[in-house]
Amino acid sequence: MPYLPRIADTTLREHLDAFGAVLIEGPKWCGKTTTAEQQANSELKLQLPDTRDGYLATAATKPSLLLDGATPRLIDEWQDAPTLWDAVRSVVDERQKVGQFILTGSNSVDKSNILHTGTGRIARIRMAPMSLWESDESTGEISLMELFDNPELEIDGKMSCLDIKQLIFASCRGGWPASLSLPTTRGKLLVAKNYVQSVCSTDISTVDGVARSEKLAREILRTYARNISTLAKKQKMIKDVVATTESCTEPTFDSYVLALEKLFVIQDIDSWSPAVRSATAIRRGKKRGFTDPSIAVAALGLSPERLQMDLKTYGFIFECMAMRDLRAYSQSCFGAISYYHDRYDLEADAVLHLDDGRYALIEFKLGGAEIDKGAEHLLEIRNLVRKMNEREKQIVMEEPALLLVITGGPMAYTRPDGVKVIPLACLKD
Repeated sequence: MPYLPRIADTTLREHLDAFGAVLIEGPKWCGKTTTAEQQANSELKLQLPDTRDGYLATAATKPSLLLDGATPRLIDEWQDAPTLWDAVRSVVDERQKVGQFILTGSNSVDKSNILHTGTGRIARIRMAPMSLWESDESTGEISLMELFDNPELEIDGKMSCLDIKQLIFASCRGGWPASLSLPTTRGKLLVAKNYVQSVCSTDISTVDGVARSEKLAREILRTYARNISTLAKKQKMIKDVVATTESCTEPTFDSYVLALEKLFVIQDIDSWSPAVRSATAIRRGKKRGFTDPSIAVAALGLSPERLQMDLKTYGFIFECMAMRDLRAYSQSCFGAISYYHDRYDLEADAVLHLDDGRYALIEFKLGGAEIDKGAEHLLEIRNLVRKMNEREKQIVMEEPALLLVITGGPMAYTRPDGVKVIPLACLKD
């Protein structure tokens, strides 16, 4: 299968022009190595069985020997030999050149195994499974970044090429590059299932060397999946886990969740507290999420056919897929995502922040009458910001640059109140 361009291609190129080394982080199977290989001129793969033992022995005695080669030199799964991190940092200091190394890793940096954080020498970029634009399923007729720069951009009449059944299948299959070239529908769905199995049976313990229960890992993933895109409290989730296992204390639960975060499996969303109302009015819990919606589908044992009969459940999974894509599309502007929800049940499913201070208020709706309700919420939050600015003359808060309802519907349009309704499968970066 030919290489499908990734949004991270440009991000990696820009960082190689600015830093001595670049670390690409993200879940396994999301395409980190393949993306790195497009720009690397030599490579060191630590997980190849024929050479692994020799590489690890060299890394333990004289790691600098493994760094010789044409640059940028790719060091794949560097965390298998943590001494390479400090060796890369030292060589970057010695050479005083940018674009020397590309490192990839499927779990976050363990600071206890390195001497120096690499600040100023080793930049970090995050990859996720493919967005709909990267998997060639979004038309890409509407650029998210262009919308920020030109809110009056004409979007009316832009059509999605995915109907609801196709969206559901894309969510269940996920954005795993290996699944796209498989010849059968069943095979494409098995990739996510195998990913969850591998995480629970092996990766949950190898990520930090702590032996953990496969059964408990599955139950914790399952309760996360049952509460995807909600503000479920930790104690509620622990109670859910205990109902199907012998025991699960809070420290144990926290340990498993931390391991899953290190593996880039779980990706919770923090709250946005803009002080438009008193601090006590804002809900501050985390919104539960995954790096890809297919993880939740696989953890729950769902199928596209079952979700077609349960669109309420699919709405939460659709939100997870939309979050994944928004992160990718805003990567060039260091986009960050939060949510807004106050005790009066006024909410925005997502608040997308760019590094220059601009932000968008976003609701995710499959379609129908829900779009009107979502638009009303966004307009009310914008009015709260305006009222705060009128009240607090010394502290003026920037108004949202965009009000978006992202849908699973067929057509994009701008409402008379200015809220833009955009199918997810029309978007790109």
